[in-house]
Amino acid sequence: MKRAIPVFVLTVAGLIPLWRYHPPAETADAAQPAVPPPPVPSSAPASTAAAAAKVVQGTAVSTSKGVFQVEVTFQGDRIASVRMLQAPHHPQTRWAVPELIAETLKAQSAHIDSVSGATITSSGYKQSLQAAIDARRT
Repeated sequence: MKRAIPVFVLTVAGLIPLWRYHPPAETADAAQPAVPPPPVPSSAPASTAAAAAKVVQGTAVSTSKGVFQVEVTFQGDRIASVRMLQAPHHPQTRWAVPELIAETLKAQSAHIDSVSGATITSSGYKQSLQAAIDARRT
């Protein structure tokens, strides 16, 4: 009985790294799918729809987790899609980026809430997104 408690404690301590392990993603783009632009009405000519779409890259923002950079596609004045060009291979980044993109498409701006548990990821994403929005206006 005296050995059972240390054996149990050491077994649990040995399993903790196994429970916390997350395999690395192959690429930043594979971690989150790009959101396709909304369908263009069939009454608009194809050349007009293509001319209205504008793709703008945000600045690369360096954080303690790594570099973040987004690419934003605008359809007229609306944000049609957001794609990560650079993102660190980090667990918080993999699960936070899809939420940040969904919030961006809903808010149509960089004024979105940070994802809980991914503050650095949220900050880098929002800074690059705001730079892309600002670059589009100029």
